[in-house]
Amino acid sequence: MPYWTDKVAIITGGSGGLGKALAGALVASGAKVAIVARDAARLEATAAELGNSGGSVLALPADITQQAQVDRLFQQVIERFGRLDLLVNCAGRSTRGEAIDTTPEEFIDLMDLNFIGAVRCCRAAVPHLLKTRGHLVNISSLAGKAAVRYVGAYPATKFALTAYTQQLRLEMAPRGLHVLLVFPGPIARENSSDRYADQSAGLPDRARKPGAGVRFGAVPPEKLSRLILRACEQRRPELVYPRIVRLLFTLGQLSPRFGDWLVHRLT
Repeated sequence: MPYWTDKVAIITGGSGGLGKALAGALVASGAKVAIVARDAARLEATAAELGNSGGSVLALPADITQQAQVDRLFQQVIERFGRLDLLVNCAGRSTRGEAIDTTPEEFIDLMDLNFIGAVRCCRAAVPHLLKTRGHLVNISSLAGKAAVRYVGAYPATKFALTAYTQQLRLEMAPRGLHVLLVFPGPIARENSSDRYADQSAGLPDRARKPGAGVRFGAVPPEKLSRLILRACEQRRPELVYPRIVRLLFTLGQLSPRFGDWLVHRLT
């Protein structure tokens, strides 16, 4: 029997991109999946598309920056399926802008979605995941390992998520909970070159590209989904993709000057 058969998963940011690809991979493996996003119409369309393959998909519109809505969505999943085996915190967004021009209000807004939203979901999920010795997966970014230029508050939010997830892993692993931190490069998506046009005025042209011009090919979400699920099955602590970046990060930690040089070369 496949590992994920009849297991129950919640995926935030599940209406598109990596979240949708993960939901599809889980459904294909026999899991019961609840996908979460703010856009109800898009979420329902995604659930219908995934459900056409015969899988069990539940669409739960919710805003993870609102505690009451987070509490409600976990209550709905437990009422419907009776258990929880996997939470993937995939919801979030990037921005463009120089750090010094990014206002405190913009930092607070992005931190609430990219970091505090994940904290809310983790706190709601962990009591249920401990019962099943399940999996908690937080999707960070290469920018959660090394800050890059022209992405506003984004690296700060992902560094915070990195530290929080490592602390969770240290505290929860002895109690049987698997915690996985994922550091992907830019995820391949349609019309990615136009996403940040309105935020990139006055910035170099590369700032509007995926990853603000990172010199790695876009990561296919379907491939990354398979790697994430495999890492869960192996209960690995961390996944960096592309893999070569792990070596570059290690070298960059040896010298801040060399690390900065690498960032300039790779973006």
